[in-house]
Parts: sequence; C-alpha cells; structure tokens
Amino acid sequence: MDVLKIATAGSVDDGKSTLIGRILYDTKSLTSDKLEAIEKTSKSKGYDYLDFSLATDGLVAEREQGITIDVAHIYFSTAKKSYIIADTPGHVEYTRNMVTGASTSQAAIILIDARKGVIEQTNRHFFINNLLRIKDVVVAINKMDLVDYSEETYNAIKADFQELMAKRDYQDQKITFIPVSALKGDNVVNKTDKTPWYTGPTLLEHFEALDRKDIFNVGTPRFPVQYVIRPKTEDFHDFRGFAGKVYGGELSVGDEVVALPSQTRSKIKEIYFHDKKYQTASRRSSVTITLEDEINISRGDMLVKVDEMPTIEKQFTATISWMDSNKLTTGKKYVVQHGVNKVLAKVDNIHHKINPDYSGIDSDVDGLGMNDIAQVTFKLNKPIFYDKFKDHRTNGSFILIDTQTNSTVGAGFIS
Repeated sequence: MDVLKIATAGSVDDGKSTLIGRILYDTKSLTSDKLEAIEKTSKSKGYDYLDFSLATDGLVAEREQGITIDVAHIYFSTAKKSYIIADTPGHVEYTRNMVTGASTSQAAIILIDARKGVIEQTNRHFFINNLLRIKDVVVAINKMDLVDYSEETYNAIKADFQELMAKRDYQDQKITFIPVSALKGDNVVNKTDKTPWYTGPTLLEHFEALDRKDIFNVGTPRFPVQYVIRPKTEDFHDFRGFAGKVYGGELSVGDEVVALPSQTRSKIKEIYFHDKKYQTASRRSSVTITLEDEINISRGDMLVKVDEMPTIEKQFTATISWMDSNKLTTGKKYVVQHGVNKVLAKVDNIHHKINPDYSGIDSDVDGLGMNDIAQVTFKLNKPIFYDKFKDHRTNGSFILIDTQTNSTVGAGFIS
C-alpha cells in the first residue's frame, strides 16, 4: 500500500486542526474513547458541535490556547492508501517547525480562511512549500460556510493566490484549489450540495487519486551505503553486499557504477530484497547490492552510474533554515550530516537573508537568528558528493549539527 505524507500549513484560526480532525472523523479513524473525549469536552465548552481540533492539538499549551505549536504526525488509512499528516504550526516564530514537517512530505495543504483571504502568512507557507520542492499543493479555502458558500469569494481568493504563484521559482508544482468547510465537513471527505458551482474532487478524493510518479521528484539514481553485509557463514562464506536505499531513479543488474569517493568502477552483479533476487531496484526501495568486483566500500560511500556523477567538492552554497537560539555567524564550525556522511564545515560567507514572504532579500546581515532563512557558503574538511536540491531532494539536502551540544541547529538545501 502506498504511503503519502502530507504537510499542512495555515494561519492562526484558519481551522487546520479542525480539518485534520474532520478527516479522521469522516474516515472513521478516531477511536471510540477519543471520540467520546471530544464529545465530552465540546459539551463542557458549551459548543453545539464537535470540536474536531481536539483530535490533534496534543500539548496542554496548544489545547489551552487553541493553537498548534509542535509538529504532530497523525496516521490514518483508507482502502487505497496509508496517510501521514504533518500538522505544522503556522506562526512566524515556528517557521523551523514548518520546515521540519514539510521536509519529508510529498504533498501539502495550505489553508486559507475564506473571510480573510490571502494574508502575509499565506505567502510564507507557500514559500516554504516552494523552497522544499513539494510537487502537489492543495489550497483549501476553508470556512466557506461563513461566507455563504460564495463562488465570488472563492474566485477572488483563487485569483490572489495565482498572483503569488507567479513569484515562485519551482514551476513543476501542481496547485489545486478546493472550497471546504472543515467544521461542517463540506468537500473534505464527502461532497456537498452547497457548492454546486464547484465540480472538482473533495480533499480526500484528490489525494486518493495521486499517483506516486506525480509526487516524487525524479532525479539521477543515488545509492548511499548504510551497511556492509558480511555474514561469514558456511552458505555465504564470501558474500559481500552493500545495504541501503535507492534514491532518485532506478538501478539494474549489469549497470556500470562508480563507488564514491574512491571512484572505483564495477558492475552490479545482484540485487537482493531480503532473500529474493530482483533485476531492478526502483527508487525508494531498500535493497542489498553485490558487485562483480571486490572493491573497498564502507558506510557513507555512494554508488552512482558512471555517466551520472554528482558534484564532488569541499565547498558549497546552500539555503539554510536556522533552528537554534544561538546565532550562526561567519567563521563558526558545524558538522554537516549529508545522508549518512558527517563532515566538519566552517561558515565561509553569509550572502543574504531571504524574506519568506516574497518581499525580497536583506544583504546587510551579520548572523542568523532562529527561524531565519539565508544563502550561506560552507567550506568542508573533506569532499562530499552532492546534487543541487532542485535536481535531487535527498542528495541535495543536509542538516547542521552543533559540535558542542550535538543538537540539530539547521537544515540546508544545496543551490
């Protein structure tokens, strides 16, 4: 069964948690005790409806303030797919949480309050989805019940958002507009007769119809080695296999490959998944590969096709999302974790900060504070093998680790 991860983004009181709760309720994914708790709490607050936001706002501080702070992952399934929803906060001070939630997602929902339309936060949410190269974005225009399901209001918001779309630099995104009411359940899981002017799918129907090939960014095949398998048993005395996950494309038996960083060539002899042999390893499959030649490969090395080499350098420039309370400044040293590889890096230059509301850049910058996004150049103590993020989401991204605290302090996307 396909697994689809969806990031959600919305401003305060756009109804994001309510939307997710509604999806869980209408797909019968809420347990009876959870539903009972929602009914009881809704009644105690004097509501004449079920407050579905209670299904997702997990922290006490969130429930009391009626907002989302942390990234929560919500799981549910239909007959066709399994879903993971990353419920991310919409506030400006939680930009880092939004980046974290969206970084591993294949699709996204951006919520807009039909009464407020496109606001500054909407720009920020779309910017992050664009930055992270999320291919399928649904703009859910919520609270249609509060504007009498007005087609005119829906079209005006759609036109405003299309102006925003003109500013993006990632053109492969598919944007779908859906009018919904999370509270009433209109066009979320089930179609409503209150928007006869809308003939498209419901929110869930849209995601159910998504094909894997439409949501994963196609790139060149990359196989970072996670583990070298040497059983040394009677049956497999000389077996030497390399375990890992294929990213970006396919690898097949007979393909001529290069092992990095040694740049030694060989051919793929066998591809195993557990005890079964396959002719081809498709992208995102976890397999064990054997080679025709005995070459020295260890964890952190990478297998690539001979004619599809990545960049191998000791320096790169990347867009950084800074997540720490301590500032990033020129000259500071961090550990760059790129896949399974870790290298020491020094901040060589902070070029400019990027305003995530599409209002331009700020070149007068001496450091990065929490939630800042900027263009930064790093120098490394040894080469890494990378692709540009726009060409390869996995091999073009990394995290920054503080050398003293071992905390993850930033996420980077190589440009």
